[in-house]
Amino acid sequence: MDDASCRRFFLEPTQALQRRYEVLRAFFVEGRPQADIAAQFGLTAATVQSLVRDFRAQVRAGQAPPFLWDPDGDGPPAAG
Repeated sequence: MDDASCRRFFLEPTQALQRRYEVLRAFFVEGRPQADIAAQFGLTAATVQSLVRDFRAQVRAGQAPPFLWDPDGDGPPAAG
């Protein structure tokens, strides 16, 4: 079975929340440079820097990341 379209789902996300998730994952988990991530996702380095900064602030504040939600609920979970 050819899984090329399945791989593209992860490598070329089209939905905004998934793109944000993949950008942050590439930075925090893979340790990739922001400029490389920006080039892969068609963003500016400043946009990636902003996403990283904002995510760090959300984690410090104990807020739920913006791309997590309860599919049976009405949207993102309340910050705990």
